[in-house]
Amino acid sequence: MELERTSVKILQCAKTYSDGTRGLLPSSLDVHPGEVLALLGPSGCGKTTLLRLIAGLEMVDRGGVIQFGQQDVTYLPVERRQIGMVFQHYALFPQMTVQANIGYGLRIRGASPQELKRVVGELLDLVQLNGLEHKRPAELSGGQRQRVALARAVAVRPKVLLLDEPLTALDAKLKVTLRDEMAELLRRLGITTIHVTHDQQEALAIADRLAVMRSGRIIQVGEGEALYRHPKHMFVAEFLGRINRLKRTPQDIANHTVTIAQATVRCPQGLWPELFVRPEDIELKPYDPHLPVATLLQRSFLGDRIHYRIDVAGQGILTAEAHRDSPYLAGDRVSFTIATEHFMPCENDQ
Repeated sequence: MELERTSVKILQCAKTYSDGTRGLLPSSLDVHPGEVLALLGPSGCGKTTLLRLIAGLEMVDRGGVIQFGQQDVTYLPVERRQIGMVFQHYALFPQMTVQANIGYGLRIRGASPQELKRVVGELLDLVQLNGLEHKRPAELSGGQRQRVALARAVAVRPKVLLLDEPLTALDAKLKVTLRDEMAELLRRLGITTIHVTHDQQEALAIADRLAVMRSGRIIQVGEGEALYRHPKHMFVAEFLGRINRLKRTPQDIANHTVTIAQATVRCPQGLWPELFVRPEDIELKPYDPHLPVATLLQRSFLGDRIHYRIDVAGQGILTAEAHRDSPYLAGDRVSFTIATEHFMPCENDQ
């Protein structure tokens, strides 16, 4: 099934509600044709407001512009924007079969029986639901219901697919399975998709790029790995994973160093009062007086890795992660190293 790949352009879009609440501050964003972009952030950050503006469920403040390709859709009603939507609970019709659910949008648009049969058949192949077309939603697994909802949303050949936290209501184990299924399916569809979520792992697993939001603003946009390794702002660094804050003295700043357990380490140039480093970038080693030394306060076995809390002179308590077979125990004195390229200088985004 050939689906259109449409760019989405958001230009200085804001939303102010009737009581004066600012749901979204002026924001701009470009979504590339055929990409999956995640709007990621905590509750109340404006991501759902932005999704509703794109859908036409809310009207943008004066001066904002929304384009699908070359078409200005800023003031088009939702039914004329050619969007598909998938919600948290999929909103399938329980009394209808799989094929009836998938074909519902086409049927109400007056598609011929031949067209209906052809498109539904193509989508059953695409989402791997052949043999289940006569089942009802209650007879399906969570992953199968998700695929039905996606197939129904794209059956009418929308220009843009909008996903509103589609995995939120699931338990942790099922969520991991279904996010992988969804990532694969969206790649096969190749449709421009905007995915709202507050789950960092879900966004990293599914999206081509992330737009991290906070307090009604887009803070940073980029590929997940780039944002994780090279965040420009403190909030992005902290929101996308665990971090350690390394304090620097005025002398450190002047000398482009950071002092860790009486050891002086070179670091990126810049007037940063703090540097960030990920727990997995602190490498624990056997005690060596020539290297920075720490005391292990706590050891937590997490299956595939071990999480440590370590006491470092001059820096306080930091966290480190090691391979699951790491031999060090709480109470041990160990040394550690941090590769210079793993330091992350960040700006305060206030």
